[in-house]
This record gives sequence, C-alpha cells and structure tokens, in this order.
Amino acid sequence: MQLSDIRYGTYPLMTLAFTYALFAVIATAVNIGTQDIFMRIYSGPYGLGLSVLAGTAIGLVVKYLLDKRYIFRFRTRNAAHNGQTFVLYAIMGVATTIIFWTFEFGFQYVFETATMRYVGGVIGLAIGYVTKFYLDKKFVFTQRAA
Repeated sequence: MQLSDIRYGTYPLMTLAFTYALFAVIATAVNIGTQDIFMRIYSGPYGLGLSVLAGTAIGLVVKYLLDKRYIFRFRTRNAAHNGQTFVLYAIMGVATTIIFWTFEFGFQYVFETATMRYVGGVIGLAIGYVTKFYLDKKFVFTQRAA
C-alpha cells in the first residue's frame, strides 16, 4: 500500500491534505489581509486588537464555508441547522484561536514590528488549523444531512 492509496471518505488522503492546506492558506491570507487593511484605515486606540478581531471573524467565516462544502462535504438541512453548525464550528475554534492569538501577540511583544506580528499570526494559524481539522472532524461535521 502506498500513501496515495490511503483515503478519507471518498478523498485520497493526499488530495484532502492539499485541499485543506490550500484553504488554510486562503483563510490565513484573508485574516492577515483584513488585519492589514483595518490597521491602514484605523490605527487609533485598540486598533491592533480590533484588527485582530476583524481578521479572525472574516477568516472564520471563509474557512467555515470552504471546510463545510469541500472538505467535509457537509450539507445542512436548513438555515437553523446551518447556524447551529456554524456556532459549533466557532466554539471548536476558541482553543485554536487562543493558539493563534498567543503566537501573534507574543511575536508583537517580542519583536515589536507588524511584520513579525504577522509571522507569528501565520505560525499560530497553521498550528491552529491542523488542530481544528481534528476537532471539526470529531465534533462538528459528524453526520451528513440527507
């Protein structure tokens, strides 16, 4: 048996890993890009914290939509079920968000530059997304709607 023969559902495992990594890169770019745009528009009191919150929120929605449809091939029954699924998805993201923010704010504290803050954010997001995949697989996208 070769690595390319291992499957996750109907996906070859390597295709799933590549797709998930691609979506993580997209969501990371959206997150960091949102933060950067926010800071260019507003850098007043609480600007950094607000930019991180905005990036996190928009990145979360983008990642949810991509994961739900393309990674887990999950169909919600209606708007209420979609809302419940999103809330559970967001709750699973709390621990991974703490990882992300710890790296981002830690890098800001240590290096005191926006570039290094973003590097910390990318590292934290990468660790968080791997963790989040397993949490989502086990707790969020557990059944397929008919």
